[in-house]
Amino acid sequence: MFFRKKDKIVEHLLPQNPNRTYWQEVAYRFRKNRMAVWALRCLYVLIFVALFADFLANEKPIVCQLNQKVYFPIAKSYFVDLGLAKWDATLLNVDWQNLNYDWKILPPIAYSDNTMDKLNMNYVSPLGRQTGIRSWHYKHWLGTDELGHDVLAGMIHGTRIAVSVGIVAMSIAALIGIFLGTLAGFWGDHQLRISRSQIIFSLLGLVIGFFYSFIAGTSSGETAMSSLLFMLFKTAGMLLLGVLLGNVVGLLFNKLPWLGKKIAIPADLLVMRLIEIINSIPPLLLILCIVAVTRPSVVNVMVIIGLISWTSIARFVRAELLKVRNLEYIEAAQAMGFSDLRIVLRHALPNALTPVLIAIAFGVASAILTESFLSFLSVGVAADTVTWGSLLNMARSNFGAWWLALFPGLAIFLTVTIFNLIGEGLTDALDPRLKL
Repeated sequence: MFFRKKDKIVEHLLPQNPNRTYWQEVAYRFRKNRMAVWALRCLYVLIFVALFADFLANEKPIVCQLNQKVYFPIAKSYFVDLGLAKWDATLLNVDWQNLNYDWKILPPIAYSDNTMDKLNMNYVSPLGRQTGIRSWHYKHWLGTDELGHDVLAGMIHGTRIAVSVGIVAMSIAALIGIFLGTLAGFWGDHQLRISRSQIIFSLLGLVIGFFYSFIAGTSSGETAMSSLLFMLFKTAGMLLLGVLLGNVVGLLFNKLPWLGKKIAIPADLLVMRLIEIINSIPPLLLILCIVAVTRPSVVNVMVIIGLISWTSIARFVRAELLKVRNLEYIEAAQAMGFSDLRIVLRHALPNALTPVLIAIAFGVASAILTESFLSFLSVGVAADTVTWGSLLNMARSNFGAWWLALFPGLAIFLTVTIFNLIGEGLTDALDPRLKL
């Protein structure tokens, strides 16, 4: 055992294959972790189910012929939802399951997440007798809920929501965390210097942008909390525009002695204090407070989770940049006269993103768990939206419906485990010294 362990340690200390690039070496070390590789394969399956949920579980046929005319109902429904097409008059408000087709190709599950089977209501077990089943397409493989909704169809469509929440929320968190972490880590408290005129007019532009995004919008009859995503983009755009215009106006006054004097902005101090403020508030309490004043929507949940999950990413980026900014190649780039922005984007930041990938992998698992918890409490998402958490919530009204607790709970557990295993695999692949 001693020699085997010693050989394993020596193997990690050996120099890398010179014929492989850094990321090829990372992929090679990642593939040696069999659990992480299988977790990644399972993630591919989850993404496939999320992308093609409508083609896997839907009451509409994939393709059909009706009155000698061929239709692609599922594909066309995407264009109808986007406003790019309209249903034919013969297909408006029809019962897709009972149309007289010339021929049709059905999805594997002939129910959507909101389809009601009135013959199999009141919690039909997957092992019990099901009424009116014409073929295996119409069988409820995982049972039904109180209203006759197919549980397997809800699980498939819930996969799309779970994966979307995890990816979108962590994308928002990564953008915010990388930006603020870069400000704090590379420029610190003394390197970011701005003239007094730019500071004054930027603050003035910030106030004007805030006024037009909140006060003016609300006074004109707009509901401020009608859509959190719209409000976020509108506010960010107005604030950014105000700051940019303030900077442009401030540049005109830089030649004046007092206004042109540059002042160091303590970026590191401000970012770290902001991180401490956000971390001092319990995340679930903050989410529940925000959800209470917003319209129930999955998009709102994505944005809220993303806005409170960036702190760990910002700390990782800051820590890496504090080390990177003092290395020789950064000093060489500065000596060659490159701008700070070019040095950050092309040299410093790419070499500081290693821990961010690990944080994102674990963050996706946390975001999925948070969304499931909110759905379980029936807050944050619309009442007609089927998620894994909402299926678990249905099990509370009937403890005998074991399938409503078993399958969604197992899906949440497996998905969180998948992302955790991928995160551990990335940790070992990106920094093999942690194994010693």
